[in-house]
Amino acid sequence: MRTPYCVIMAGGIGSRFWPMSTEQTPKQFLDFLGTGESLIQQTYSRVRRIFEPEHILVVTHANYRLQTIEHLPELPEENIILEPLRRNTAPCIAYAALKIKKRDDSANIYITPADHLITDEEAFETQIRKGLEKTEESDCFVTIGIKPHKPETGYGYIQYDETKYEGDIYNVKAFTEKPDLEHAKLFIQSGDFLWNAGMFIWNIDALSAGLDKHLPDLMSTLGRAWKDLDTKYESESIAKVYAECDNISIDYGLMERASKVCVIPTVMGWSDVGNWGAVYDLSKKDKNGNAIVGQNIIAQNCTNCLIVNSSENKALVVDSLEEKIVVQTDKTSLTFPLGNDQAIKQIAKAVRVELGEDFV
Repeated sequence: MRTPYCVIMAGGIGSRFWPMSTEQTPKQFLDFLGTGESLIQQTYSRVRRIFEPEHILVVTHANYRLQTIEHLPELPEENIILEPLRRNTAPCIAYAALKIKKRDDSANIYITPADHLITDEEAFETQIRKGLEKTEESDCFVTIGIKPHKPETGYGYIQYDETKYEGDIYNVKAFTEKPDLEHAKLFIQSGDFLWNAGMFIWNIDALSAGLDKHLPDLMSTLGRAWKDLDTKYESESIAKVYAECDNISIDYGLMERASKVCVIPTVMGWSDVGNWGAVYDLSKKDKNGNAIVGQNIIAQNCTNCLIVNSSENKALVVDSLEEKIVVQTDKTSLTFPLGNDQAIKQIAKAVRVELGEDFV
């Protein structure tokens, strides 16, 4: 019987959520929807339905160690894996896999981002347990695919074979990058495409073999730190090798190259909460279509706006706005057209150049 482990990836910045998400306090440590829990706390609570704290690991940037401890006090500190640099999801997962393999060479592993929203936690639990049951004895890589309800250009897609593989688990035909709107519409019409949720399940034997085969340079580089994992020398050893790791995603580096990949089509109220527009879509609206997040906000004569105040020291008063994003923090205020919020990432870069690091 394999022991189930969970790896939560929590090292990103979330620059599409500037000015609320910054390098100092990134997206995963924020409560965008006014639930009383940060996104990483919601993720942790959800996976605790399946996994014990000693078998949950969080991979994050070294700068976020204290925030991770603060947000997840139940998590053993030795289960916080600190990356010295951001190197995308393949090095992140490979580093976690080596840590787990050194502790337990018969592990079964579920990988999830820290900053996604799932509203149907019972469906989530059912499908993840189904995947873990599949990988208990099989060397298949299992991924979670979300049944799409609209042509979305912000997600990658998974095309699957409608001939059943086993139960409700299907063979994957292909992974597809984020499409333009016309292709997204065709994907929806075809009926055999799913949104790629970035969640994976595999046993440690299959994962190790796949990484060694398809990313040998990465594994050789990280392998130089193997003897120091879970010792006082780990951070120093990892710092020496991590800069040599290629910046590559697990989708491109492993999943698209592997021969035995399966998908579980799922409906679980999933969103990757990728931008302010997603927050607007997910939030409750008033009679004028406004989503109000935070306190000390007065909105007059406004329609179809997202208005966010994360400052405890400032009131936010807006008047006569239509289809706008308004975000106020203690340092910064942003007003921007709703629907064009993908460009906020570029705005944040411009702010860094014009005003300096303190504002991003």
